[in-house]
Amino acid sequence: MLVEALITEFVSEAFDIVALRRLSKRNDSIMSCCFLLSCAMSRSVSAARHLALILALLSMLGPFSIDTIFPAFPDIGGQFGADKLAMQQTISVYLLAYAVMSVVHGPLSDALGRRRVIITGLIVFALASIGCALATSLPMLLGFRALQGLSAGVGLIVGRAVIRDVFAGDDAQRLMSQVSMIFGVAPAIAPIVGAWLLGWSDWTWIFWFLALFAAGLTLLVLWRLPETLQPEARQPLQIGRMLRGYWSMLGNAAFMRLALAASLNFAALFLYISSAPALVIDHLKLGQDGFAWFFVPMIGGMMLGAFASGRLAGRLSSVAQIRLGFACCIIAACINLGYHTQTGAPAVLPTVLPVALNSFGIALVFPILTLAILDMFPATRGAASSMQAFISLLMNALMAGVVSPWLSHELAWLSAAAGLLSLLAWSIWRWAHHRQTELAAA
Repeated sequence: MLVEALITEFVSEAFDIVALRRLSKRNDSIMSCCFLLSCAMSRSVSAARHLALILALLSMLGPFSIDTIFPAFPDIGGQFGADKLAMQQTISVYLLAYAVMSVVHGPLSDALGRRRVIITGLIVFALASIGCALATSLPMLLGFRALQGLSAGVGLIVGRAVIRDVFAGDDAQRLMSQVSMIFGVAPAIAPIVGAWLLGWSDWTWIFWFLALFAAGLTLLVLWRLPETLQPEARQPLQIGRMLRGYWSMLGNAAFMRLALAASLNFAALFLYISSAPALVIDHLKLGQDGFAWFFVPMIGGMMLGAFASGRLAGRLSSVAQIRLGFACCIIAACINLGYHTQTGAPAVLPTVLPVALNSFGIALVFPILTLAILDMFPATRGAASSMQAFISLLMNALMAGVVSPWLSHELAWLSAAAGLLSLLAWSIWRWAHHRQTELAAA
């Protein structure tokens, strides 16, 4: 009892007091108690950084699965006799599978614990990557890409629930911003890694690399990530109950408004990401080694926005920060649309810098909306994270499978579509904010 009292006294300054008292009064696992005590002794700074690094690396699995293969599109298409539209399906199939399984990852982690679900997902992803490397036809590759999608979401989806298990309020926003900053490196370096592997060997080594990356993450989780959801706090895995929970979320107007605002806002950026092969190779004429010209500025903007979000937490109101973020997104869309309607031969910097401003704005908005969504369902944060990811991934799959192939041949149309998505996201958030204000005043 004395040890439990000391843990509560130390950590109440760094964590949400109610949640930590609940944790400290239980016979938690040794790893969880040690994790909490180390955070308390260092006022959570060092432990939070370690946790941010682990969760960011887990979140990188998704971007690496998409962006590393972009430089290999011509080689894979040439080997399997697939055109650009068929190759685009390697992205949309992956995203659809990711979206379908995303509604399961969260409830599984609510029932079985965060750590066990993450480890299982990583092992399945490694095996699926090996299958992609050994694929002898496009249908076989698409099948293993779907299996990759079914397993890749554990890090991102369950990781968000881990953050909210341990932190609350401004501390949760800071940690999520740190995760976003580190995670933001992935889309920038992934195509560079893919191009380097192509220069060293053939396209199959991209998938061997992904398998090794997943194996390394599995070892890291086994070594350093504690279980943050104790048995007493878990929810039984019941299909009927899970479906009713999701139905209640879909029927919750406040949840849907925030989820749609977040999803549409990110879809504006993902439209450019999924169009990267056409943008870099066809329009900017940079070749297979030129993806860094697009991804580095874009991710630089995202990392800068995540850093700013963390610094602004507790200093600038959430509403003001969201307004600033949406303003950046809409201004970026206007600049890009104005430029591409006036030129037929786009230059690199005028094309990519507005996209960087867009990603900066998204990074300001996204952590706040995500935490607000998770806080609507405190007993089932994993399920709430899953539903948010499901909605976002369906939107991204639509961008990759339909909108990008339809519009990526003309950058002016691509810019107009991205701007429309940002405007819709801002309008829905504004509606949600007004409704919340009205309910608070009633």
